Amino acid sequence: MASRKFADSTLYHLSPKGFWKKFRDAVVVNPEISSGLPLPNVVRYPPPGSRPEKYATPATKASDPAQNPYWKRDVRRAYPQLSVVTQSELSSLLIQHSQPQAVAAPAEGKEGEKVSVPAQAPEPTELSAAIATITSANKVYTEAKLPPSLPTANKRWKPQRTEDAPHDSSAYFPMLLFK
Repeated sequence: MASRKFADSTLYHLSPKGFWKKFRDAVVVNPEISSGLPLPNVVRYPPPGSRPEKYATPATKASDPAQNPYWKRDVRRAYPQLSVVTQSELSSLLIQHSQPQAVAAPAEGKEGEKVSVPAQAPEPTELSAAIATITSANKVYTEAKLPPSLPTANKRWKPQRTEDAPHDSSAYFPMLLFK
């Protein structure tokens, strides 16, 4: 004969005793239901805080004050560093990167020594002149090739008039409907 197993709702929960048991049985709709308060010595074993050893924070490089000065930890004063690009530098960069670069093969000198090829530095020009030379050489944007636009998640709403709501044609109706 197989034993019937069932869930005992009061097995792991506190149950009232004495007067409060009689009061609960009289007031509660279902006296067989659990109180919901777990037994502290059964539910969490071993109970928290009962272990004899104490936690010690492991030593790291950050815990050593000699290796962790305040100025490295102070993120409030980690200001962004400014960088300055002058117009002559920008114009030389624009001119260099607008035309395809041809890379020369490395030449070998005497007895296997490698000879470096000196890079030609473009003469500084004004930014407007550099832009004019780049755009005159090739058309940057045309009707077919438009400049990039910012991606937008939602399209802009364009109001379009719809039919008016049903109303008497002779009545004053100031409402206009749009979609």
